[in-house]
Amino acid sequence: MTDPINKPHGQPTAANIPAADRAMFDAMDREKLYDYIFMQIKNIWRVDGLYFLGIEKRHDMDEATAVDAECWRYMGKVEARETKAFLGISEPDPAQLLWILRHTSWAVSHGVKDFGVESDGSAYFSVIKCRTQLIRLDKGLEPHPCRLVREGYLAAFTEECNPHIKLETVSCPPDRSRDDLWCLWRFRQA
Repeated sequence: MTDPINKPHGQPTAANIPAADRAMFDAMDREKLYDYIFMQIKNIWRVDGLYFLGIEKRHDMDEATAVDAECWRYMGKVEARETKAFLGISEPDPAQLLWILRHTSWAVSHGVKDFGVESDGSAYFSVIKCRTQLIRLDKGLEPHPCRLVREGYLAAFTEECNPHIKLETVSCPPDRSRDDLWCLWRFRQA
């Protein structure tokens, strides 16, 4: 199999979407278009959660997490490559890596988050209220030990963006070290 990230059959872009679809989007005002974009991001996350819960129910948490981690490592590499190209950034520093990360569906999907660049040039991204974790708690489930999944995604994302930037996991279940947030990630120049 060829490199799945560089398949010759890509998805449509704005330059080549069908005229009827373009007309549909053009008819939306900006706020409606934002609502549409967020609705689609939410739908992607619904699928992610539903397949995870299905695997967890049929097998167990470890099996579901292993499959999820494999998928998200792939997504980290793909999203980094495509988003870097979209933004026109080739060798990002930590601040630019954060800018690229903020354009991903994962980052956008979190409503209550914090991010920034420190005086030493490192960047950070944290999820204060994780919808996935809160939904699990509402359903009477244990928090998802998502470090394997998220760390794999962010490590692949970081490596693809710039192999000279290192990812540091500060807090993420099951190694949640802070009660005021679910996860915290730092990006430092190596």
